[in-house]
Amino acid sequence: MKASRRDFLKQASLVSLGFIGLNQYLSRTSLAKSIDYVVAKSWLELPQGFTASIISEWGQKMSDGFLVPGRPDGMATFNLNGKVAIIRNHENNPSPFGFSAFGKNNELLNKVSKSDLFDFGYGKTPGLGGTTTLIFNENTQKVEQQYLSLAGTYRNCDGGSTPWNSWISCEEDTTPQGKYSEVSHGYNFEVPVAHKGLVAPVPLKAMGRFNHEAVCVDPSSGIVFQTEDQHDGLIYRFIPNEKEKLHKGGTLQALAIKCHKQFDTRNWKSQDLKVNQELEVEWITLSRVDSQEDDLRKRGKMNGAAVFARGEGMWYGNNEVYFACTNGGKSQSGQVFKYVPSSKEGLEREKLDPGKLILFAEPNDSRILKSCDNLTVSPWGDVILVEDRKNAHIRGIRPDGQIYNIGRNIGSNSELAGICFSPSGKTMFVNVQEQGLTFAITGPWERLRKL
Repeated sequence: MKASRRDFLKQASLVSLGFIGLNQYLSRTSLAKSIDYVVAKSWLELPQGFTASIISEWGQKMSDGFLVPGRPDGMATFNLNGKVAIIRNHENNPSPFGFSAFGKNNELLNKVSKSDLFDFGYGKTPGLGGTTTLIFNENTQKVEQQYLSLAGTYRNCDGGSTPWNSWISCEEDTTPQGKYSEVSHGYNFEVPVAHKGLVAPVPLKAMGRFNHEAVCVDPSSGIVFQTEDQHDGLIYRFIPNEKEKLHKGGTLQALAIKCHKQFDTRNWKSQDLKVNQELEVEWITLSRVDSQEDDLRKRGKMNGAAVFARGEGMWYGNNEVYFACTNGGKSQSGQVFKYVPSSKEGLEREKLDPGKLILFAEPNDSRILKSCDNLTVSPWGDVILVEDRKNAHIRGIRPDGQIYNIGRNIGSNSELAGICFSPSGKTMFVNVQEQGLTFAITGPWERLRKL
């Protein structure tokens, strides 16, 4: 059942929404009465003045002859020769075939080389996850090309962009090699934005084998931070042997709280971590990072690593690392953290000036925030996130922690995913996952900057 417009406005009164008739800032109590929302394409409810268009849809024929796969998830954008390149994950298992880029019966599978797929599935159950790349003209708001760019993987949930113009796509799956899978899963893969067509599917094994969710890169150090989608997940960092060359290996470490071994950040039983509280961090080096037992997080915790509640989206912005934990907090409705890297991040000297973990938001009220998932940092510096829930919202969080609504999915019960902005900041992109829709949203974003 769809939530009513009245319910949405009632929820809006609980938070500072940032759209005040798109004119001025009003109090929380009067804010909801002042908002005029419009429905875009019968799918998204957005503030007056904003428009949304479907730019890509599950099942469409792509430029390479394959079909747009289903279940689009994490995304990022890049500037490519004056156009916007979007690399988009697809959170697909080997079945059902209906989500496949190769047709409902995989009839197009013979059009691709076996070596182009990470897991060919013995020709019967190929991995149907991976990525597609879209070339988007921001002037016309149209997709000019779209094609498969990574294939044969399992459940590519989120990932992250790199400063050297590539996308790290993450498998949220640790299926071992077996009867239906030719190889083990649970890895990251790199997709250069400039590469047209399918990339060689090379797993970045030194980054660990676990239920990967998202990554982000600190551009100053080249260190890659990672989330893990488990109820007892860890936060990882990968220090590459050579900056920008992740395939050359490196050191994988887990976040720990200084002087508090096995610190539980989830706040399920008690408020051990308060909003805006700063905790100094240290990092624990992990061994056997490619273990086939899916025990990396358990061994990390035994060595003192902090525990997080289903790490989800992650993004670098404002010189900080932001990440969501989808069921953290006493009400298990979600948390957002930020990590402030050390000025000597990854070096021995960081012990003198350690990085800091801060609980950025934990409202413990599902009307304000529930099941936070993918996130990004907006051009004006706010964290923008989407929810993995029925009646999913697009929310914003100001630097002071105040949460506001931008829109919601009124067309289905699907989660929203892949939230990101074009390099120019003019267009915001988001996916309605279950229906396989990718939207481009435009409007008076500059009015948000003035709040």
